[in-house]
Amino acid sequence: MSGRVAGKKAFITGGAQGLGAAMAAALAAEGAKVTLADVNHEGAKAQAAEINAAAGEEVAFALPLDVTREDQWIYALEEADAAMGGLSVLINNAGISRGGDIEQLSYEDWKLVMGVNVDSVFLGTKHALKYMRRCQPGSIINISSIAGLIAAHNSPVYNASKAAVWLLSKGIALHCAKQGLDIRSNSIHPTFVDTPILDPLRQRFGKEEAENKLARQVPLGRIGAPSDIANAALYLASDESRFMTGAELKLDGGISAM
Repeated sequence: MSGRVAGKKAFITGGAQGLGAAMAAALAAEGAKVTLADVNHEGAKAQAAEINAAAGEEVAFALPLDVTREDQWIYALEEADAAMGGLSVLINNAGISRGGDIEQLSYEDWKLVMGVNVDSVFLGTKHALKYMRRCQPGSIINISSIAGLIAAHNSPVYNASKAAVWLLSKGIALHCAKQGLDIRSNSIHPTFVDTPILDPLRQRFGKEEAENKLARQVPLGRIGAPSDIANAALYLASDESRFMTGAELKLDGGISAM
């Protein structure tokens, strides 16, 4: 451990699996305290236990959180601030997708995806800033997607939600700067990554064929690993990125360059 984020206190949504779990482990390995929040509380507790076992001390905590519920955000952030002794990093990672083109997609699915992917960033940031003001310098890291920058014919709600996260991240950055806060806000834009969000495609085509189909769309010829995204979050959480705000990191294997 080189301690790149020693002393940081991070709150991570969607921490029970996938990118959230990978980012929590990466930050903890570099000296941060982390709170993993997820509607799947048992899964978040299991990930926190693994992190604590590796660290040999209690550096990870788990809390239940439905990111669409303001009351749960208020409770979880207060609990995390008390457990970690502060809050300096917020990672809005929780996200879902629903298929269907603009004529097929149900309004219920539209509202569900927007609630989880966009409302969560609004609610989390709104209520976390109170704590982050006391624990500067701080960093807000919002997990968007390359799908927030490049559209497709069959994913209108995912495109729209991730585009909203992208621009909301910039607005948050400007708000914090205007307030004179040493709190930055940036977005990360992955392409296909080896997480459970790909499971429906794996179930349809089989693991190997599904991943090969996706990899063929990526100039680098592979899908991303959770560590690829975790390393970017580590940089944004650290003071190495103190002059970076209102920006986006594209981790897309070259897709957006085409």
